[in-house]
Amino acid sequence: MEDMENSATARSVESRSETTARLFAERSDARPADRAAFDDELIRLNMRVAIDATRRFRNKGIATDDLQQVAYLGLVKAVKGFDPARGHDFLSFAIPTIRGEVRRHFRDLGWAVRPPRSIQETQSKMIACEAELLQRLGHPPRPSDFATYLGLEFDAVVEALGANGCFSPVSLDAPAGADDEALTQRLGFDDHGFDVAEARAVLAPLLARLTPRERKIVELRFFRGCTQSEIGREIGVTQMQVSRLLTRLIARMREQMEVSAAA
Repeated sequence: MEDMENSATARSVESRSETTARLFAERSDARPADRAAFDDELIRLNMRVAIDATRRFRNKGIATDDLQQVAYLGLVKAVKGFDPARGHDFLSFAIPTIRGEVRRHFRDLGWAVRPPRSIQETQSKMIACEAELLQRLGHPPRPSDFATYLGLEFDAVVEALGANGCFSPVSLDAPAGADDEALTQRLGFDDHGFDVAEARAVLAPLLARLTPRERKIVELRFFRGCTQSEIGREIGVTQMQVSRLLTRLIARMREQMEVSAAA
């Protein structure tokens, strides 16, 4: 365990990628009995990477907690399957592996519109070989790479890739969040400012015709929310008189508004 203690000390002055590379190198020289400890350390170190890799899959009908658990499973597979001797960075291998695991989860549980079985089978084959192709090619495999490796028609691969969006749809009523791909961010919404502007345009000339005392009553009742008793104390009348004043005032303003609308 001395090697693991030294690793923890070194990580304090290293970046995540540097620490990851060093741990993989030390794991290669470690005894089989000690490799599990290195795997655990590598998984803990890169859990944030796994969560970030699921960003494009959020708000598509699968619970975020479920996505994270699937991503962690993909991270475990990436740590156990990565071969540093090939000379590639772990991140370039882990991200496709994690996303492949998430896509597999969507394939099994996330379809809203299930495509033909041939497309599903093609997607399964592509997901299964994606990590191997990545290590072999040194870059994310292109459609032509999948087609050549699997012996499939290029159009069949493109069609399978195009079916990746047939997941559970997001509710149109869902509030917009930080996800740039959220459908709600592309939809219009009711701007209540238009209603306020219209009310001001209609009421402004009516309020201008009121006496100072009447404007005071309107302000106290409808802007400050005062009760009739409070209004009466403010202007020096009884609650009953305030009630009659408000009734006559509202009726007169409503009549003036109807006349203006008919003109």
